[in-house]
Amino acid sequence: MTTTLHPSSEPPRPVGEEAESAEVEGAIESNSAPVGAAADTAAPRRGDSTAATDAADTDPTPATSSAFAMAPRRGDSAQPAAASTPAHRGIDERAAAAEPDTAHRARTSPARREAVPAARSAGSGAAGGTPQSAAPSGIEGSAADRAANGASEPGAASAAVARRRSGFLPALEGMRGMAALGVVVTHVAFQTGATSLPMAGRVLERFDMAVAVFFALSGFLLWRPHAAAARGLGTAPTARRYLLHRAARILPAYWAVVCAVLILLPTAASTAGFRVWLANLGLVQVFVPLTLTDGLTQMWSLSVEMAFYLLLPLLAVAVAWLRGERARWRVPVLLVFGTLCLTWNLIPVPTPDAINSDNWLPGYLPWFAAGMLLAELSDLAVPRLRRLAGNPWILWTVAAAALLLSASDLGGLPGLTRGAPWQYVMKMAFGAIIGFTLLAPLVLRPDIRHRWLESRTAALLGRWSYGVFLWHLAVLSIVFPVFGIVPFNGDFPQVLLLTVALTLPLAAASYALIEDPVRRWARRFG
Repeated sequence: MTTTLHPSSEPPRPVGEEAESAEVEGAIESNSAPVGAAADTAAPRRGDSTAATDAADTDPTPATSSAFAMAPRRGDSAQPAAASTPAHRGIDERAAAAEPDTAHRARTSPARREAVPAARSAGSGAAGGTPQSAAPSGIEGSAADRAANGASEPGAASAAVARRRSGFLPALEGMRGMAALGVVVTHVAFQTGATSLPMAGRVLERFDMAVAVFFALSGFLLWRPHAAAARGLGTAPTARRYLLHRAARILPAYWAVVCAVLILLPTAASTAGFRVWLANLGLVQVFVPLTLTDGLTQMWSLSVEMAFYLLLPLLAVAVAWLRGERARWRVPVLLVFGTLCLTWNLIPVPTPDAINSDNWLPGYLPWFAAGMLLAELSDLAVPRLRRLAGNPWILWTVAAAALLLSASDLGGLPGLTRGAPWQYVMKMAFGAIIGFTLLAPLVLRPDIRHRWLESRTAALLGRWSYGVFLWHLAVLSIVFPVFGIVPFNGDFPQVLLLTVALTLPLAAASYALIEDPVRRWARRFG
């Protein structure tokens, strides 16, 4: 399954400030950068002395991909001139659409009629060197903004506008951490036999829907700069830069795990021939029979994630003509695209023995498309959907209902038994719903705080989530012999606790010694 993570001795930064994404962002990306999933953000560490213009060179990955060229670095002595962009005006316009009555009163009040032109002239004059702070305090964060983001105080509205303008969504990092734990839960449940429990076992088994969250995260975070660029609200990274940062985010830490498992884990080393090594190092194990080996079986989803990274620039080119006035067609096009991909398993695709084409990227594109759709919607007014997202428990209840339905025969047969094609279609549809409804409140209403998802604990879990994903199965495979526990014979709580406790230090070390240094290196070269 997949995804994408920053302990520090300095005062805590906003959650995931330099975390990746899709990483795996999904697995991988992070707000991340799983995914997927895991992500570099536009905002650097506190105290960085680099000029604000260098923000454009940060990794446009999961954490702040759409605003990486606009967000100033902390510690800079002045706001960058480009901080006020068309997005500055777009926020006000979207707010007016969100609550017409409130926005109309704001526009027709004398104070508003006098103040808004001044604020907008400050925004339009930014290109000529006027800093963003020249806008009168509280103007763009007044009635119209409060109508859109639900803030009742000018200060809260201003904070919401700032967060939205920076592109940084801290709750996504926490959600990534929760998804990583979901992957651990489903694997521990399977290997302890907990998935055979009446009713509860099917639900534990369907915690593999955490992968849908990772893929939706990757879709959102990596598509966001393209959605913004289509509406003149930012610039998308070049293909060279994008692929460099994706490779730097995913491959070094992954290769370290592959080498460790294939050399040190006895059950994997005994079967690790040349083909197994080559397929796993190349992330093509879903195409090569019998190469998903002990301690690395979860990497099928990382193989899918990497395929999506390669496809994304082509998708961006395919819809590049939907810009400006035509950008309104991007949402319908993505809806059709995701729906068509649901039919993948209905197509008879010839494959070698022990290979299933339903483990290939086309089958999982609906999950990525759910995040891409959110990336498009995040730049639109969609007032009704934003109001609905203002009460996250409504959408999260829908996600819970989809999870329970996917745990029934509608979503497939119990265990590893392959279901009928229509069950696969239903599972993919349920996963897309889960990914969309879990992330929509975080993406469409960034002004609303989610205390747990933005807590320091959730921040650490999100920061280390890629390492958790990479290492947990190797750790799980040694928990049984070391602690004298018989596999498939119960002890689910104990095994889960031991697996998490032993995986977190490895994940933290992976982030500190491999992921973060390599990402910093990649920034210097692209």
